[in-house]
Amino acid sequence: MTTAPPAPPVRPLASAPAAAPPPVTVGHRIGAVMFLSRWLQLPLYLGLIVAQMVYVWVFLKDVAHLVGDIGSLTETKTMLMVLGLVDVVMVANLLLMVIVGGYETFVARVDLKDHPDEPEWLSHVNANVLKVKLATAIIGISSIHLLKSFIEISGETWTWQQTMWQVIVHVAFIVSAIALALIDRLLPKSHG
Repeated sequence: MTTAPPAPPVRPLASAPAAAPPPVTVGHRIGAVMFLSRWLQLPLYLGLIVAQMVYVWVFLKDVAHLVGDIGSLTETKTMLMVLGLVDVVMVANLLLMVIVGGYETFVARVDLKDHPDEPEWLSHVNANVLKVKLATAIIGISSIHLLKSFIEISGETWTWQQTMWQVIVHVAFIVSAIALALIDRLLPKSHG
């Protein structure tokens, strides 16, 4: 029985020479530095987290004050204190939107991998959505302040002029929010 001669070794196919990387230009480097500068916002967002901690402290202090004075509070005073608590919560919500939405929009993606607690709006946040949400939150905060003013109408420090200016500012917030929402609707949607 004859054996076949051994097969010649298989040579790998010659690959094409690697293309030289494109030269790095000054413009490319400047663009890269500008893109990296977004990380300068990180301390700002961390500072807002500290501010939110301060609001938690203020809230807990106000709750303790409310509970401590429970026997001597009138209905109006209780309502004003509760509105103050709601105001603190709404400002904290506003801070959270700015922290999470701003970081997601301008610094880096928040990778939650379908976390069950992920806010619904975070999946489609962009600068315009964030502006409309912030404007809506500011209107809510302004509404609380206006309601507190109306409740205090019989108070000694109340004046018609103060209330008039509060109403004017509140209406300006509403008009601004409507304008932002209209602009967001009229702008073409990006697919990226």
